[in-house]
Amino acid sequence: MNLSRRAVLAGLLITVSDVALANAPLQSIRPIQKPADAKLRALKAVDDLVSEAKLGGKVSFAVADANTGEYLDIRGPLVPQPPASVAKAITTLYALDRLGADTQFSTQLVATGALNNGVLDGDLVLVGGGDPTLNADHLYELAAGAKEFGIREVKGQFKVWGGALPGAFEIDPKQPDYVGYNPAVSGLNLNFNRVFLEWERGSDGYDMTVDGRTEKLRPELGFVRARAADRRSPVFTYADRDGRDEWTVARTALGKKGGRWLPTRKPEIYAGDVMRTLARSHGIVLPRPVKASGPPQGETVAEHRSETLASICKGMLKFSTNLTAEVVGLSATAKENAGGLLSSAQDMSNWLKESYGLRKASFVDHSGLGDASRISAQEMVKALVSAGPSGALAQLLKPLAIRDDQNRIVDKSPITAVAKTGTLNFVSGLAGFVRTPDGRDLAFAIFASDIARRDALSEAQRERPKGARSWNGRAKKLQGQLINRWVVLADTKAES
Repeated sequence: MNLSRRAVLAGLLITVSDVALANAPLQSIRPIQKPADAKLRALKAVDDLVSEAKLGGKVSFAVADANTGEYLDIRGPLVPQPPASVAKAITTLYALDRLGADTQFSTQLVATGALNNGVLDGDLVLVGGGDPTLNADHLYELAAGAKEFGIREVKGQFKVWGGALPGAFEIDPKQPDYVGYNPAVSGLNLNFNRVFLEWERGSDGYDMTVDGRTEKLRPELGFVRARAADRRSPVFTYADRDGRDEWTVARTALGKKGGRWLPTRKPEIYAGDVMRTLARSHGIVLPRPVKASGPPQGETVAEHRSETLASICKGMLKFSTNLTAEVVGLSATAKENAGGLLSSAQDMSNWLKESYGLRKASFVDHSGLGDASRISAQEMVKALVSAGPSGALAQLLKPLAIRDDQNRIVDKSPITAVAKTGTLNFVSGLAGFVRTPDGRDLAFAIFASDIARRDALSEAQRERPKGARSWNGRAKKLQGQLINRWVVLADTKAES
């Protein structure tokens, strides 16, 4: 029998069709529509996230719609926690309100006598106006201004005055005395009141230098001394000897060469010492600096004006500079209160009550370096909501890298955030604003602390305690997980 080509093809199609139909699915092969809350069901429980972080102590957080204040997720929202450097966000709000975003700080050279043939018949005074960002480059410019004014020599004294703000020997007495982030505070500050110690081992021991460096200049200092000492511990010792800062360093800790920032305890003399060196490079001879007893009356020889307060605060929030926070906070208080750091911090706490209704927040400084400051997650979020996601603070906060649940940075994430971090040993904080992929703005605060573990540290352990780095890493991972959780909560709620 002859079969046509068409019949053969038809038979093949029937055979294939029969095989397929023999294994037909019992249900439709079309995708099953997931329930509206599927994303929510996939979220890990908060208690599980916190448990997996293994932080101990207390973990608390709050997140709210940044425009309405409606809370989306909370845990221990009223628990008072140490904010660490998250406090700098509060200090920024305080300073902007009290001083204004366009405020600038002035540093001047003032002559108190007549100038005759290049000789000043009186005193030359370096007058601090509370500029927290003054550096050696600026002093070099002031020295150039003095040269242009015609000064070559000073017959009287070279004085320094920092009394525009109350002084402090250090920010937090609990910190090791050699860490550069815990310097003295004054109305005349230079290079964040840090000096750079550098050493190199030579044939006859260690060569040590101390300078007030910037990116451009490295003026050596006469009032700071450092030497290596034959001991194993402590690594550093400090002493005030004959009006000088004197440091010793354990020889066994030095290695072949190295360097580190050290704090200065005499900021006015430090600034004067650097000024004296830089003036010499302009052909001006100045005597050793001495502290003035009060503000001078005389003619302004040269002046340096800082950037605006808003710009200064942006830098402070980005680099978390403690000295800037304390000086900015003191400047904000100085209009009404001439007390010291603690008094100024208490004034900021009272301002929070009056301005934002935060009745339990309590601060002992403006930088968050002191671990006795306290604020709850709910209070922090309330302040952020009041400040607003488009307000001045939000514009100054540092962009936050978005991380996935495994703590890996996500490139080109549809989520954007700005925030202030805060880190002390076994204390971690994060607060700011998040914008979800759907365009919803959230205000949040996350605080974690193991105060018992922190308090158990000896002074020698406080700079790099065992376990602190891994603890901080787990805290940051938890922060990323919580932010991802809140984005799902916010966008799912917006869809419903």
